[in-house]
Amino acid sequence: METSKITGERIKEYLSNGKRFDDRKLDEFREISIETGVSKKAEGSARVRIGETDVIVGVKMDVAAPYPDSPNKGNLMVTSELLPLSSPRIESGPPKFPSIEIGRLVDRAIRESKFIEMEKLCIKEGEKVWSVFIDIYSINDDGNILDAAGIGAVIALKNARIPKYDSIKEKVEFGELTNEKIPLSKEIPIVITAHKIGNNIIVDPNLEEEDLSEGRVTTGGSAEGTIFSMKKGDWSKITIEEMENMLEVAEKARKSVISKIDKYFK
Repeated sequence: METSKITGERIKEYLSNGKRFDDRKLDEFREISIETGVSKKAEGSARVRIGETDVIVGVKMDVAAPYPDSPNKGNLMVTSELLPLSSPRIESGPPKFPSIEIGRLVDRAIRESKFIEMEKLCIKEGEKVWSVFIDIYSINDDGNILDAAGIGAVIALKNARIPKYDSIKEKVEFGELTNEKIPLSKEIPIVITAHKIGNNIIVDPNLEEEDLSEGRVTTGGSAEGTIFSMKKGDWSKITIEEMENMLEVAEKARKSVISKIDKYFK
């Protein structure tokens, strides 16, 4: 306990001087690496590593009835599962709040940005539409799984192909992919979470920094500066000045992240 306290104090001391233990700037992400096509069973998949944090995202599709309030639009469902193998802090069993929250925040960013052109997923209005399922799995947790999941979801969607649908048999031929991709807009939503530690605002915290976070704001936005979704996490108060700073830091980080993974958006 004493060691953790000293470590926390040293991290805060470094941050107050504009430094981090891994030599990053406060608004700088760790190295990002991406693999696509990591699952042979999914219509699209991606593995995203941010430093030592590691997540896998898969996209599956099926044909189903539309939601009653959107009879001419496809369906979207995002789920997240934090696996015990990724951290000794995660217990097996039903999903806990952190897992549920990740799914909801990624869902919100994708849905509110209109990234998926849902109207184009309609097969027969009021009866049949394509449903898009995004599944997120943690492989290793070294902080900031949320942002890694958001990046992975976007890359997996860009990588996905629609499976063959037999309109006569009204059956999806799973495993047989067409050359048709999921209809996506040019507005790419990237999830960025800004954290408050003392008087400092940082992005992409490692696990030790994340443990010290006193407040966080997660935004889903584009490189052009459009914010599609926003959520404040934790219970600490954030001043108007701090909120403005968080949004500014997140926007700068988002542009940097998009430039790093830009080849996957071509």
